[in-house]
Amino acid sequence: MTTILILAFVLGYLAITLEHPLKLDKAVPALLMGTFMWAVLAIGFNYGWFDIINYKGDVFSLIEGPSESDSYGFTKNLMHHFSNIGEILFFLIGAMTIVEIIDLHRGFGIIKKVIKPKSKKQLLWILGILAFFLSAVIDNLTATIILITLLRKIIVWHKYRVWYAAMIIIAANAGGAWSPIGDVTTTMLWIGNKVTAVGLSEYVIVPSIVCFVVPFLIATKMKPFRGKAMRREMITDEKTERLLSSKTMLYIGLGGIIFVPIFKAITGLPPYLGMMFSLGIVWLFSEYVKPVKNLPKDQKHLYSTNRALSKIEFSSILFFLGILLAVAALESTVYGSISGIEVGTLRYAAESISNAIPNMDAVVILLGMLSALIDNVPMVAATMGMYTFETDSPIWHFIAYSAGTGGSLLVIGSAAGVAAMGIEKIDFIWYLKKVSWLALVGFLAGAGVFMLIEKFLYA
Repeated sequence: MTTILILAFVLGYLAITLEHPLKLDKAVPALLMGTFMWAVLAIGFNYGWFDIINYKGDVFSLIEGPSESDSYGFTKNLMHHFSNIGEILFFLIGAMTIVEIIDLHRGFGIIKKVIKPKSKKQLLWILGILAFFLSAVIDNLTATIILITLLRKIIVWHKYRVWYAAMIIIAANAGGAWSPIGDVTTTMLWIGNKVTAVGLSEYVIVPSIVCFVVPFLIATKMKPFRGKAMRREMITDEKTERLLSSKTMLYIGLGGIIFVPIFKAITGLPPYLGMMFSLGIVWLFSEYVKPVKNLPKDQKHLYSTNRALSKIEFSSILFFLGILLAVAALESTVYGSISGIEVGTLRYAAESISNAIPNMDAVVILLGMLSALIDNVPMVAATMGMYTFETDSPIWHFIAYSAGTGGSLLVIGSAAGVAAMGIEKIDFIWYLKKVSWLALVGFLAGAGVFMLIEKFLYA
């Protein structure tokens, strides 16, 4: 039965990675995989075919016959995992809604005023710095979409735009890796009490800067980034692009998201409650702020939070639900024993990897590189079930860095890359030949700096 679970995970994951050839939303195989695995787990447990283990290491079994306490143990274990998953999903829903509210009020259009380059090199650095810091606040995916949308209004020629779009991917992924709200994986580690907001930033910001700066320094010497910037003429009148509420909602929205770690530090409550509080504040202001003078009542809905909620990509939320359910099923299945103690599938896998590769830094770097092939969300979810390091252990920080930045190695290796690929029609092979080596140099340079900091400054 355990083999069926593992096979279901492999097949489901294969279907997710083949999303584009299959022309199937990745939420579909993710949901089928997660729910099917729990169905198999429940049937196998009820018939006594295998045992389950909870997050405390308590083992429950019906092999010797019906047991009310063991049956309740199974239910409680499922409730525990679903509660943890729910925290992540509600956090993401809140963050996505705030971003959509800002976008409805055209708040991100203000950023366009900053982009006034005189040369291609200057444009490269402006976009890179914006991507790096913006992704730390509103997440790397959203930052990438916003900046590439603006890029399309600045540069006419597609053959030049794809180079900038590719570099934005590298900068956005690097920027998201050091912030607890910059990437889904860092959010998962933060909510799962594997890292603190301060600890993550303290450890990872310098390696992330190196990961961003090194490829950009190399790129400035390359042909696509030489010469004067070729700007597209702005046909649209700026007055039609800006609203009276644009600046207000941009500042309130970004301030609300930044406040979430402060809310957690003050109250000690889970991050998703802080995000819901911030959403409530932003929602409140959006109800009373006036986008235009004398706004007709029949047009008020165009700027309402209800409309923002309708624009959220709930397919992404369901994808995360399916993935996290699947990983939780593997974590809950007793696979074998280590030193006479029964452990789950993921913990057993962790021990096997550690025996094969004794150096943990090498393991984490390998996981980061694999995240370019395999989505970093299940990768990090799996490590959270595999390892039991204390909160703010350097290993967790290194996992956050590697999973966040390793996705830049391939254009399909991160949500930011997939978004850019869709908007600008970036060719997979082109990215592999032209950009992957830049991302790899940055990734390894940042990893080297991290290990140096870990060894000399935090020993």
